[in-house]
Amino acid sequence: MTRIRRGYIARRRRTKIRLFASSFRGAHSRLTRTITQQKIRALVSAHRDRDRQKINFRRLWITRINAAIRERGVCCSYSRLINDLYKRQLLLNRKILAQIAISNRSCLYMISNEIIKEVSWEESTG
Repeated sequence: MTRIRRGYIARRRRTKIRLFASSFRGAHSRLTRTITQQKIRALVSAHRDRDRQKINFRRLWITRINAAIRERGVCCSYSRLINDLYKRQLLLNRKILAQIAISNRSCLYMISNEIIKEVSWEESTG
C-alpha cells in the first residue's frame, strides 16, 4: 500500500500558533505543546490585566484629584468634592477632573469653590 500524505490543516494551525509565540523565549516559541500552553497563559493574563488597568487608572485619577484639592485646602477632601458634584448633578467624571487638576489647577479650584458655595447656599435656604 502506498504512503498517504497528510493534509495541510494541522500544519496551518501550528504555524498560526507559532506566529503568535514568535517573540517568546526558548522552548516557549519552538515546541508546539509549550507554545499552546503559553498562548493560553498569555491570553488569560491579557484579559485579567485589561480589567486591572481600568482599576489602576481610576485609582490614579482619584489620587491626583485628592492631591490637588488638599494642596490648596479648598474643600475638606476628595470625597466631599465628589459628593457636592453629585448633589449639583454635574457631569464631570474623574478622568476629566484629573486632567484639569494637572493642566489647570486654578480652574479646578474655581470649580470646587463654586460647588461649595452653591451647595452650602442650597443647604442654608432649603
